[in-house]
Amino acid sequence: MSLSRFVMGLVVAGLALGGCAKPPNPHVISARAGNNAALITNSILPASQPITQQPMPERIFASGNLGGRTLAVASTADIILRPGEVILTFDDGPRPGKTTEILATLNDFGVKATFLMLGSAAQAHPGLAQQVAASGHTVGSHTFDHVDLGKLSRQAALDEIAKGERAVQLALAGGGQDLSPFFRFPYLSQTGFLRTNLMQGSMVILDVDIDSKDYYKDTPEVVAARTMERLEARGSGIILFHDIHQRTVETLPLFLAQLEERGYSVVRLVPKDNSVFGRDLITADAPLLRGTL
Repeated sequence: MSLSRFVMGLVVAGLALGGCAKPPNPHVISARAGNNAALITNSILPASQPITQQPMPERIFASGNLGGRTLAVASTADIILRPGEVILTFDDGPRPGKTTEILATLNDFGVKATFLMLGSAAQAHPGLAQQVAASGHTVGSHTFDHVDLGKLSRQAALDEIAKGERAVQLALAGGGQDLSPFFRFPYLSQTGFLRTNLMQGSMVILDVDIDSKDYYKDTPEVVAARTMERLEARGSGIILFHDIHQRTVETLPLFLAQLEERGYSVVRLVPKDNSVFGRDLITADAPLLRGTL
């Protein structure tokens, strides 16, 4: 016998012995059904179907790609976005049956938004207002009754702003939370006097770069497409939605999925000082303003 054949014989014998060195695992048995081999274990979990036969799973974990940085600001001028960044804002809530669904969608995608609440709505649904804040979202105000401030006298307008701010703060206080100094004019109707006075009082006015117009009676697909088209034209911006419409509830997951697909990120907007009482509010006690106008 040649040396090479002798060595080869030793290798084959070693492989054979190695295969018998461990007894077969009694918990794993190979079985055949037809032409397909299946692995059966005594695990308490059932065997999975082939992935091509499984239903598409619901979103369980946010990818983390859509949730962007946190931007702390002290004034409106501090809100500077980079290309591809958006701020999500929701006006006029909270609204039972709508706001809660929107919170769930935002949570699914791992993003935070800013809610500009009506004082009357927060007063009627304080628990829901507290839920928004407890979920990590920023809460600002939007007057008490959503009136056109441009049609009111200066004092009446300031009183309306003060009443709305106070009502939202009281609603949040029931949950140990504070109102942020963010404010949006209803209908975006403002005067130079009001804007200047609010900003001098350290309120952060939120303007709108992209209006989703979710108050139009369009399908969610149309609203999402329109909003995305306007965003693509700008490249970034503050987006206006309303958490009082069912179409917004249905639009939001479509829109956020498009944002994620196209590489945008959602910026979380917060004040540099979260305490309402840490700033000199001109609207803190409106009656005292009457002699100053």
